Amino acid sequence: MEIRVEKQISEERKNELGSEKWPIWSCPAETFDWEYDEEETCVIIEGKIRVRYGDGKEVDFGAGDLVFFPKGLKCIWIVEEPVRKLYRFG
Repeated sequence: MEIRVEKQISEERKNELGSEKWPIWSCPAETFDWEYDEEETCVIIEGKIRVRYGDGKEVDFGAGDLVFFPKGLKCIWIVEEPVRKLYRFG
């Protein structure tokens, strides 16, 4: 089970996804546990995040990145800079 990140996606890629119609989620700098009960796709508008999962794996992403979280993933979100993201479940 892996988190996939596409770094610094283009406006064309965002339009292809239709992400401008997705809801926005925001969070202050904090750390919390999370479990995905369905797949999530998100585009980071601002902020810097590190996610720990599996046996010590870590992934970093931030503004301009497209991130895919698989269903069933258990992880720890470490929000290093306040985040705003567009997101879609399923």
